[in-house]
Amino acid sequence: MMTSEFLTTWFLPGVWVTVQVTVYAAALGAAISFGIGLARGSRYWIVRFLAGLYFEVFRGMSALVLMFWMFFALPLFGWQTVPMWAGVSALGLTYGAYGSEIVRGSLAAVTPAQKEAGIALNFTRWQRLRLIELPQAWPDMVPPFNNLLIELLKGTALVSVITVADMTFAGNLLRLGTNETTPVYTLLLVLYFVLAFLITRGMRLLERRAKAGIGQRPAKTPGNTRRPGPRGGSLQAGSQSAGGVG
Repeated sequence: MMTSEFLTTWFLPGVWVTVQVTVYAAALGAAISFGIGLARGSRYWIVRFLAGLYFEVFRGMSALVLMFWMFFALPLFGWQTVPMWAGVSALGLTYGAYGSEIVRGSLAAVTPAQKEAGIALNFTRWQRLRLIELPQAWPDMVPPFNNLLIELLKGTALVSVITVADMTFAGNLLRLGTNETTPVYTLLLVLYFVLAFLITRGMRLLERRAKAGIGQRPAKTPGNTRRPGPRGGSLQAGSQSAGGVG
């Protein structure tokens, strides 16, 4: 049976390890996503080539096999890895490749008029990216990043196979000790769902704020009002026509 001692000794710490792996892998994946995604739009062909090569290689790799390779094969080359960081690195590298396509596609979807406005204002490439393109593309990135983050959360269960004591590892120990398969895996399903739900709520809040920042959706304040615009539309402060310019 599930005892309170087991829950406090293994299961709750396992949940915390799962959260840690998710956060660390997400941070690594986000850095790779933006780095590779921006590099794929570079004006230098060698940068585009290397970024595209990374994307194709890691998109086609199995995160589990890469995790095994980093944990078991790297020590043969004199580089010993801690199990948790082998798992974090494998997940971050793999999901970062997926995220780079989100960044590239969202930036490519920014209307040419927005980019031309930055050129007309004599902005540098970095200024156009920081002040115009990224603010316009960010709201479109959030929903697919939400899905990717939830997939990453579920993918953290893979680290249990390299002895990282996450909640899946703890659940397997409990199943082996008690032979109660259904209650244990039901509890795991519920915990993963709760964590995914919390991520979704947080990302939706982030999406609303991102859209409000560029005028796509009014911020939820008591004094906010909307008035009819031409052709039945609506006008509001910070409309899209201003975009990220200014």
